[in-house]
This record gives sequence, structure tokens and C-alpha cells, in this order.
Amino acid sequence: MTATRSDQLPAERLLQAATDLFLRQGIRAVGIDRILSEAGAARASLYQTYGSKDALVVAYVERCHEQDSKAYEQEAADTDDPRDRILLAFDLAARAAPGRDFRGCLYLNAVTEFPDEGHPVHTAVERHREWLVRTWTAELGALGVEEPAATANRLAVLYDGGLAGSKITRSAQPIREARRMAADLVAQALRD
Repeated sequence: MTATRSDQLPAERLLQAATDLFLRQGIRAVGIDRILSEAGAARASLYQTYGSKDALVVAYVERCHEQDSKAYEQEAADTDDPRDRILLAFDLAARAAPGRDFRGCLYLNAVTEFPDEGHPVHTAVERHREWLVRTWTAELGALGVEEPAATANRLAVLYDGGLAGSKITRSAQPIREARRMAADLVAQALRD
């Protein structure tokens, strides 16, 4: 049985409201009062639980990472071929894009709004990126690619470009094209 919003603790309602609003409208465009209103929570709950809006944003990025990495790992567990596991990230992004209203990469959006490399939001985004590149590096290594980290970084550029293109075109097509290019890149790396 799933808990209703009124059954949730204020901390969970705040994080859920922030997640919904940040995904739809951006982070800086959403004020604290709007989050409190959507969550049905008091200002004191926000500051007792998170301490600040910035800390709530970090919690949002971390929750998105947990959900995205879990979805990836669940589907990857059913996939024997490392090539398919590499391309799975593109498949998941293409499937998620319509539900996220083609807003592009939520991690790139967050780091754009918090460009200071020392900011905790930037750090949370970097942890997600490191996980993704590390995952691809391991899969490329399993395939026997000679320079797996360099190839994983090239995949990241394709991934970013696909998501950015999706935001502009309001279509998953650029992500699917980036997937095709990623498959070509992996095939080329195996030939080299």
C-alpha cells in the first residue's frame, strides 16, 4: 500500500514537491514559498530538515541519481552484453525524456544553475557523472577496449549532446541518434 502525500513526513513532502517543481520549472525559478505551499509544510520543517534551499537542491540531485542509477542497474542485470549495458543509458534517457517534458539532462540543468565548482550542488552532479563514466569504463574494459576511460568520456559527450538536442527539439530523436553514434564509437574502439 502506497502512502498518500498527507501520510508522508514533512521532509519527504518537501523533497517530493521540490523534485516535481525543479523538474518542470528549473531550480532557481522555484521559490521556497512555492515549495512549502506544494508540500503543505511549514518553513520550520524545511530548515530543520534541510537547513537551506541549496541543501534541498542537493537532496533532489541525490534522489534523482539514486532513482536513475537504480533503474539502470535493474535493467543492466538482465543484460549479458556489455555493449547493450553501455547503450542502456541512452535507452533509459530516451524513454524518460517525454515524462520529463524534454527538459534535457536534469544534472546538466542543475550544474548550469550552480556553476561554482565548490558548490555542493555542483559536487552532487559530479558524483552522478563520475558514476556514469565509471560504469561505462568498466563495461568498456570488460569488452577489452584498450583505453576504456577515454572512450567513456567520449560517450559522455555524445550523451550530453543527445540530451541537449532533445531539449531543443522536444523529441527523443537526438538521444536515439546519440545512441547510434555511441554504438559506432564502441565498435570503432573494439577495432582499434
